[in-house]
Amino acid sequence: MNIQSQSDEFKPAPATRPYGRPHVLLSVAVSMDGYIDDASPERLMLSGPEDLDRVDGVRAASDAVLVGGGTLRADNPRLLVNSPRRRADRVAAGRPEYPLKVAVTAGGDLDPALRFWHCGGAKVVYSTDAGAVRARERLGGLADVVGLGPGLDFGALLDDLAARGVRRLMVEGGGGIHTRFLAQDLADELHLALAPQLVGQPAAPRFLGPADYPGGPARRLTLLGAETVGDIVLLRYATKETPA
Repeated sequence: MNIQSQSDEFKPAPATRPYGRPHVLLSVAVSMDGYIDDASPERLMLSGPEDLDRVDGVRAASDAVLVGGGTLRADNPRLLVNSPRRRADRVAAGRPEYPLKVAVTAGGDLDPALRFWHCGGAKVVYSTDAGAVRARERLGGLADVVGLGPGLDFGALLDDLAARGVRRLMVEGGGGIHTRFLAQDLADELHLALAPQLVGQPAAPRFLGPADYPGGPARRLTLLGAETVGDIVLLRYATKETPA
């Protein structure tokens, strides 16, 4: 396997479905022992400056960026395209300056003071029907809130995003969200940024949780490419059991 240096700009793989549900790309940085954070109150930085810039390019190439409610509460992210040039390129191409920002929460207990709601462009929240009532009460008009039924139906979520014109969806976590997409065979691609760090704390969150993954433990994902990004090794995999 040849490991190549990072290209200047992210070039997305062709979407597997030009119509219908979005192409779903999971993006995560992990330690060498499989953790996405440590057990301290402060966020552990796994990505370096070069990898953060790469992630910014992936966001700029996406129609929507999705994150779970737990990650919103823990990290208070903005989830923006930070590069003015990339934002200008989006506008020049007739796209919104920022991708649609998507939050997923089962209970709807979302803090309206979080930075996520007060920067960037349009936002949408997906929840259970009961959680949607709570989210509307909490957020007011800060986001469009959609109830998915008695549970979190990720297939219905993708259908609704498709109806909103989303063709490429970038999923940035957390672990429970990644687990759901992979276990339900709804992800098309995985970008795994491997950081040269060891966490080793049992209470720290891991990339994935236990699940009945398609194909079982013997299934091997298809490697699409590998490259160095600063001191990170980026591994790109095709993840769908049955390509669409």
